[in-house]
Amino acid sequence: MAVTSAPAAAATGCAVDYQVNDWGSGFTANVSIKNLGDPVNNWTLGWSFAGNQQVTNLWNGSHTQSGGNVSVSNAGHNASIASNGTVTFGFNGSYSGTNAKPTTFSLNGVVCNGSTDPGEPGEPGEPGEPGEPGEPGEPGNPGNPGNGDRVDNPYVGADVYVNPVWSANAAGEPGGAAVANEPTGVWLDRISAIEGNNSPTTGNMGLRDHLDEAVEQAGDDPLVFQVVIYNLPGRDCSALASNGELGPEELDRYESEYIDPIAEIMADPAYADLRIVTTIEIDSLPNLVTNVSGRPTAVDECDTMLANGNYVNGVGYALAQLGAIPNVYNYIDAGHHGWIGWEDNFGPSADIFYEAANANGASPDDVHGFIANTANYSALKEDHFAIGQTVNGQQVRQSSWVDWNNYVDELSFAQALRQELVSTGFDSGIGMLIDTSRNGWGGAARPTGPGPTTSVDAYVEGGRYDRRIHPGNWCNQAGAGLGERPTAAPEPGIDAYVWMKPPGESDGSSSLIDNDEGKGFDRMCDPTYTGNPRNNNHMSGALANAPVSGHWFPAQFQELLRNAYPPVS
Repeated sequence: MAVTSAPAAAATGCAVDYQVNDWGSGFTANVSIKNLGDPVNNWTLGWSFAGNQQVTNLWNGSHTQSGGNVSVSNAGHNASIASNGTVTFGFNGSYSGTNAKPTTFSLNGVVCNGSTDPGEPGEPGEPGEPGEPGEPGEPGNPGNPGNGDRVDNPYVGADVYVNPVWSANAAGEPGGAAVANEPTGVWLDRISAIEGNNSPTTGNMGLRDHLDEAVEQAGDDPLVFQVVIYNLPGRDCSALASNGELGPEELDRYESEYIDPIAEIMADPAYADLRIVTTIEIDSLPNLVTNVSGRPTAVDECDTMLANGNYVNGVGYALAQLGAIPNVYNYIDAGHHGWIGWEDNFGPSADIFYEAANANGASPDDVHGFIANTANYSALKEDHFAIGQTVNGQQVRQSSWVDWNNYVDELSFAQALRQELVSTGFDSGIGMLIDTSRNGWGGAARPTGPGPTTSVDAYVEGGRYDRRIHPGNWCNQAGAGLGERPTAAPEPGIDAYVWMKPPGESDGSSSLIDNDEGKGFDRMCDPTYTGNPRNNNHMSGALANAPVSGHWFPAQFQELLRNAYPPVS
């Protein structure tokens, strides 16, 4: 049973919200601290349990416990709380008997008795319904107050740019002409890509060339130009296939040689009538939550990026510089439900997004929204099972596939994450994008109904669309198909379905291939690989004979065509 408490009593200067998901002998608590006074640096929150509760592990902070007295201190990256700002942390606990919530909290020795005042639009679901997204608000309504030249939803009433290089590659494949005019993102994954570097998938078109082409495609009508900002220092610390050219400490080069030239080009008055949508640094910020020390999924490189702050500061700089351009709409990458859908990942990821949106000159007003499932494969909707269902005495959450996640698909995840982000401090009008370029999972193997009710595993396995071996698998997945075609405002809170990852471009090479792009060989792209803790030691599910990430992969494109849902006609 999930129990959502009222905000705990607090004093002038701070307020605490303590929420519990309790299963009888253990529980997960999510704790939110709102600073109602002057800015705070280096915080410690204390309380006392009335029973025998014990904190067993804690995230987004460090703790000590003596008897019933608990003290939680910041984790370093979240040490500062601005006036009216919020930080959150969470923990798992054990107990016997009763599990009463603490009645008094103190922040740096001052008792908190303010109110968190949660009455913003789109309240979370009712108590006892874990994982429900609540009422996610009106579709296509992410307007940022104060940015007068921006529209609420850039995709409404506009065409979207068709990359001529990708379009030619798609049209050159058997059957590819049927989708060759779909819009896709333009990826700037190296400094040289800004001017054009004659890569296999972008040809010699640089950013200005693409923008000039976009002006031609637009004519007198509104047009969205989609671009992926993807070159952080120490890029993608947990996946070698998408490592980048900049070392972990090269934030200065990222700012001066990468972001500044991009901002200068985008600010050219020649492009002022375009609606430029940026996807900001995929596969970066959630790594600072899920793949750092204290987790079985920890990676040394991610510890480095957490410690040096260059992911947070890099994203902040990109948001600040690009967000200053009136016709640019920044969407931060937000992972996917199979990565951050659990309690100990969900809230902490929202916190790190908010931290980045306040770092290095940025403010939350520089964020127009977030994008889920970028370059990933998680199904948009799973129609045959849902969180909250019980089969043969067991919850769907207990199945091996769902594995206690609070979400089973990207739509429910994106809508719920939107609410979490608003509660963290982002504007109530932010919108979400969902990348549907490779999550269709159609073809002959697509289930037409739920699985048998003999067990919860049989029920979920027989009914799930997403046919990956494990939801942590991400590289060139066998059996994947094109998903929903790009569409504006398809669901409440969703600005658009997009094909941000160009279908047919590889996620990484199946074996080591020397290259001058800084991209390594990741065993998750090797179809013989038996896995690691990040995919719970399952087979990788990857296609064989794949080229370096970003390069054209005809076999994958054909697979996506065959398994498209809706089917390609």
